[in-house]
Amino acid sequence: VQLQASGGGLAQPGGSLRLSCAISVASGFSVASSCLGWFRQGPGKEREGIACISNVDDETYYADSMRGRFTISRDNTKNTVSLQMMNLNPEDTAVYYCAIGDLQTVEAGPTLEYDVAFWGQGTLVTVSS
Repeated sequence: VQLQASGGGLAQPGGSLRLSCAISVASGFSVASSCLGWFRQGPGKEREGIACISNVDDETYYADSMRGRFTISRDNTKNTVSLQMMNLNPEDTAVYYCAIGDLQTVEAGPTLEYDVAFWGQGTLVTVSS
């Protein structure tokens, strides 16, 4: 499984960005019952979960603090998962990673956590005026 994140860059406070993650799965391999999601790690901070979406029924899961400004979606035809980010602020500056993990282990509340099996390489988002 390969994950290729894109869409990072420089955004102004109050602005928006859309991240995309292209998912490649080798022939004969399965990622059944998975949550496709996004994490981020800001400067000097621990990695934190943002959101993930089930590849079974498209149910979405968010960390409480991420709900509202961040929207996760997926396109089955293009095998991508996207993260729409709105009303960005400097605290959103981070490297954003896409990830695939076990849907059965998802815990969404103040934080979002699940067992991740595959990580993408990360894309840098900088929010600054």
